[in-house]
Amino acid sequence: MVAPRALDIYESFDRFASGKKVREDTWDYVTVPTNALAMKEKYGIDFDDKIIPEDEDLADRLFHAGVEMLACTGFYNTNLGRALSISEEEIYEGLKKAPRKIKMGRGNERITCKARRGNSRRKPIIQGGPTGAPVSEEIFPNMMQSYAQETAVDTLVSGILNTVSGRPSTTNTPWEIKATLAEIRYVREACSMAGRPGMGI
Repeated sequence: MVAPRALDIYESFDRFASGKKVREDTWDYVTVPTNALAMKEKYGIDFDDKIIPEDEDLADRLFHAGVEMLACTGFYNTNLGRALSISEEEIYEGLKKAPRKIKMGRGNERITCKARRGNSRRKPIIQGGPTGAPVSEEIFPNMMQSYAQETAVDTLVSGILNTVSGRPSTTNTPWEIKATLAEIRYVREACSMAGRPGMGI
């Protein structure tokens, strides 16, 4: 029997290329919800109106449900319209090889992000920003600066410009590229204006 190993980018590409053909709407509205409901029932997942579960047994069941959900669902590639399958052994092998911590930012704003366990005395890393939500270009720079100047915020998460130079930032057009470059410039300028040029993004 071949020992499990983490997938590299080349094998991932090959698996996507030969993966099962699935329509995106089928994936979004049938595959994922159906499998999630099956895992909820199989593992008895119930939050009892609590956003963060405190019960260790429930946390364990959530983890195992997540692993099985990924193994039976896989990943979806919207460009290819295909799903990549992965085994539980490969998932666990990938987790073993995952970095234990990452450093973000530079200078005085550099932070180390690593796992926290229950009731940890170490404060969590706080990321501020509209997190991929569409934002008008009129308020984008000021919005990002308002997050950057909050001392409780450690790193920034950018939003998405819904227009650039008054034009829609339509996917797969030069305007999308221009909008992305503008987002990066605005976020970096916001960090500098807030006196925190080294913030991680």
